[in-house]
Formats: sequence, C-alpha cells, structure tokens
Amino acid sequence: MPCYAIDGVIPVVDPTAYVHPSAVLIGDVIVGPGAYIGPLASLRGDFGRIVIEEGANLQDTCVMHGFPGTDTVVEVNGHIGHGAVLHGCVVRRDALVGMNAVVMDEAEIGEKSIVAACAFVRAGLKIPPAKLVAGVPAKVVRDLSDDEIAWKRAGTGTYQELTRRSLASLVEVAPLAAVEADRPRIPASDVKPLIAAKRGD
Repeated sequence: MPCYAIDGVIPVVDPTAYVHPSAVLIGDVIVGPGAYIGPLASLRGDFGRIVIEEGANLQDTCVMHGFPGTDTVVEVNGHIGHGAVLHGCVVRRDALVGMNAVVMDEAEIGEKSIVAACAFVRAGLKIPPAKLVAGVPAKVVRDLSDDEIAWKRAGTGTYQELTRRSLASLVEVAPLAAVEADRPRIPASDVKPLIAAKRGD
C-alpha cells in the first residue's frame, strides 16, 4: 500500500487489519485490529489524526481528513459506505455512514445511528444514538428499529469477514481471456440490502 511518513509521523496498521494495496495512508493514521480499508481510500493524517478502531470498515474511495490538531475517528464496528467523506468528525460505535455521504468538522454521529446515502451532515451537528439521518442538510428523520440496527450489525460483520478473507486469499493476478465453463461464484452471505430485508425477500 502507498504509506507515507510526514514530519516523522508514520501510519500504524494492526497486523489483523486489511488495507487494500491501492489505499493511501499518510502520517498520523491509526488502523485498529480487524479493520478493513477498501480500494482507493485516502486517509490523510497530514494535519490531524485519523483513527479507525477495531472491526470498523472504510470502503472504496472514502476520504478521511481534518484540520490541524483535530481527530477524525470511526469507532468500534463503525461502517463507512463507498465514497463517503469524513472531515474532522466522530462516527461513534456501531454507527453507519452511507454511500457518498459527507460528515463535516465537529459533527458526531451517535452510537448505532445511520446516515443515509448522499446526506450532508453539517459542521457541529450532534446526532443522538440509534437515529436515521437523511437529507441535504441532514436532519434526524426517526428512531431506528431493532431490526434495522441488527441489519447494520450483520452488514458490518460481512466486512469483518471480508477482512479475514482478504488477508487469507486476495492476490493480484492477470485477468483470464475467457469465462471458464465451470466458473465458481463467490459464496453468498445471509445479509441482503435493507429494501429486500423489509420486503421479506
């Protein structure tokens, strides 16, 4: 992975974490046990500290950055969807930030809360625990149900398993020229999109 020290500060990656080779880590970055950092993620600890705690995931093309002297943190089992941007904020334990959402400076996403895809969480906004947040600018929409919280936790579990799978088997290869007659499939998990789960599929 591209990993850079700046001002003598070197990123830290726990040996049980998985960081994709195309992700970039700069300076004061701490990646905790069992965490997953996806392809093309950018963790820029060149001003403030970037922390990914145990079992959290930061998916493809996400960006984490902050102003000087700040901490940008994803706590234990935090779940950050593809393309999200976190800047100088805190995502509490078991919370989820949806795809392409933006969470700004000094905002706090409460424990077990979910920020909807494409939401914009303004600077300084404090989201209480177990809420659904959506919109531009983001507002609390309602309480989350126990089923929704369980769905989120199961999804995070699939990324924790992906960490283990990636450490064990992900390797760079040349592509095949044609599809094999007996092409295998990646084993499916029991986790479905929330819309499918609500329909009972």
